[in-house]
Amino acid sequence: MELFITFEGGEGCGKSHQSKSLYRRLLAEGISAVLTHEPGGTALGENITKWLKWRKEMTLSATCELLLFNASRNQLCNDVITPAIIADKVVVCDRFYDSTIAYQGYGRGLDPDIIKVINRFAADGLVPRLTILLDMPVSLGLARKSKDRQDRFEAEKIAFHEQVRQGYLQLARNEPQRFFVVDAALSKKAIADLIWQKVASMLPKTKQPII
Repeated sequence: MELFITFEGGEGCGKSHQSKSLYRRLLAEGISAVLTHEPGGTALGENITKWLKWRKEMTLSATCELLLFNASRNQLCNDVITPAIIADKVVVCDRFYDSTIAYQGYGRGLDPDIIKVINRFAADGLVPRLTILLDMPVSLGLARKSKDRQDRFEAEKIAFHEQVRQGYLQLARNEPQRFFVVDAALSKKAIADLIWQKVASMLPKTKQPII
């Protein structure tokens, strides 16, 4: 069962909660699954995450961010995602290459077409079958985040986050067959139910649970 599912969205949209919820539901249904995340997911990736998000004394250019994210992505694909797909497991990933297009492309202003080429190379050609976009107004998402400990991206001005949101929505319009857009302002349970209905419909008939 080759099913690679990614979660995307701006800050505070609830990706981490919903990706974990879906992963637990898959296991509860007796379906083998792997949960991972970007940036990170490997020893190398976790170190890169520290540079990208928390080393605020370091000034990183947009291009440097792009390349670091993709270095982490390539290691994750090689060490975690591809082996899991080969082993016939459902892969759930909190962020993937659409984040790079939204943040470094629409947010930072790099050419999205160049980013797509680099992303494709780093991901070894892997493409998610389903991308769940949790969309909500920027102000609501940022209000959910702690003001005491913000990473480099959370601390960006609201205009940056608005550009990221619009980038995500444009990506969803460009690929409606892959993206499933969910109102992230709904209750956690309502969101989880919508996601499960979508995912369950994509499972092989022999493994489809009763919804």
